[in-house]
Formats: sequence, C-alpha cells, structure tokens
Amino acid sequence: MVDISITAANVVVSGTGHSRTSGTAGETIPAGKAYYVDPTTKKWMLADSNSTTAEARHADGVTLNSASLNQPINGVKSGAVTIGGTLTAGVAYYLSDTPGGICPVADIGTGEYVCLLGIALSATVLDVDIHYSGVAL
Repeated sequence: MVDISITAANVVVSGTGHSRTSGTAGETIPAGKAYYVDPTTKKWMLADSNSTTAEARHADGVTLNSASLNQPINGVKSGAVTIGGTLTAGVAYYLSDTPGGICPVADIGTGEYVCLLGIALSATVLDVDIHYSGVAL
C-alpha cells in the first residue's frame, strides 16, 4: 500500500465550515494522520484499517497538529484540510493499513476494513467526510 507522504508542518485547515475537535494524545501522533478515540482512555490513537481492535478501524478524523503522549491535540472531523502531501483531485482517500496512514482507493488491500476519509478537492486539499463501512475487503 502506498500512503500519501505528509509534511506535518504543512497541515492546515482550508476555508470555512469545519467540524473541529480537540483531545489528548494516547501516543505520538504527527499532524495529517487519521485518528480514533479510544473508548476506554478517551485518548487519541492512530487509526489502522487492518487493526485487530475494532475501534481502531473506524477513523474519527484527521489531526491538525503533532503531539506526544498526553499532550493536547486538535483535529478535523469534516471539512477541507491542506493535507501537507500530494493528492490527485477527484480521487477518494481511505484509511490505510499503516497506523494513521491515508491512501488512495486503488491501494486498499484484501483484509482491510474500508473507511473513507474524504475526496481530494485539489492536489493539496482533502475534503474530510468520514464514512466507515464496517466491511473488510
């Protein structure tokens, strides 16, 4: 699977109309990564499409800043984000099997649970709109 390469320092909110949220990191999390909120600790963790933990396969959003364990972290649940990597406009991007990773639809592999993160609006902007199917390929 080929994830988009993200430069954390270049991740920013684009435009208006976002659903933003904040929390506490449960591990080191770079900006521009897909996360989920652990139901027990309420801390943010890197989402992963082939995790053995069901909650980890359903991303809650994309991080806007980097954080280490127990530090504050911010994210977007929906809305346009300059992702800090190169996208292909019009292509759907999904949670990958690399923790926190984002990949194009063509790179979803067998055994991965399908979690749409959003559609690329341009070569740099991802319109985050998460949909989790609960189905593995």
